[in-house]
Amino acid sequence: MGGNIIQQFLFYLSFPFVWFALIVVALISLCAALLGVTLVLKRYSFIGDGLSHVAFGALAVATALGVTQNTLVVLPVTVLVAMLLIGMGRNARIKGDAAIAMLSTGALAMGYLIMNVFSVSSNVSGDVCTTLFGSTSILTLKSSDVFICLGFSIVVMIVFIFFYNRIFAVTFDENFSEATGMKTFFYRGLLAVLTAVVIVLGMKLVGSLLISALVVFPALSAMRIFKSFKSVVLFSSIMAVICAVSGIGISVVFSFPPGATIVMMDIILYIVCELAGRLIKR
Repeated sequence: MGGNIIQQFLFYLSFPFVWFALIVVALISLCAALLGVTLVLKRYSFIGDGLSHVAFGALAVATALGVTQNTLVVLPVTVLVAMLLIGMGRNARIKGDAAIAMLSTGALAMGYLIMNVFSVSSNVSGDVCTTLFGSTSILTLKSSDVFICLGFSIVVMIVFIFFYNRIFAVTFDENFSEATGMKTFFYRGLLAVLTAVVIVLGMKLVGSLLISALVVFPALSAMRIFKSFKSVVLFSSIMAVICAVSGIGISVVFSFPPGATIVMMDIILYIVCELAGRLIKR
């Protein structure tokens, strides 16, 4: 049984679309895990849901307007909203979690309304379900899609590595960092832009409702075992890629939904790390 599954997976590896899917999934999961540690520690873990719903609303508007390259609409809107959410000061009248909840539900409702009123498809329910939960479109990627994802992912990783020390400082003690003269507002905005880029890229992978799993689960899993920031970042990044690649492999062999399969692998990882963490403490 196991040998047949491996042989079947190796057979599928002979097709370019499988390699395209594996590369894109690995890149997006890696970037999401890198940013996820900071977002979880800053208590912005729910921002993945909020921004993905905003992106869903922007996508609905772009579709209704007949924009072919909807990324040109979705990405700027998502980046702007992310900067407003993360960039808000601590003295804002509406706190971060409440603002995320308002935008999340509002954008989701607006997007669904627009897709129904200005429908350009005969299967609106199918289009909505695909956008919310992902689809097999990850298995029909073109080489141009891979290069776009590769370019954005490289930028995210380079920026994160280059500003690693500053992001670390802002994550753990923003007040002290600001007191020492660091422009914390700039780094919050930078984090917002990177998060928005990853969210938009990941929507095609797991859908709007599941994208936050790529941000949250690897970081939380690593925190069950490791305590240092660097160890958590490294472990979560490695395990995120492993879960994503294995999820795609399982979905290809067994014809499972790719996005949901990847999220289930992340959940299994968290359970294993939770048990391992308790054993280590004992």
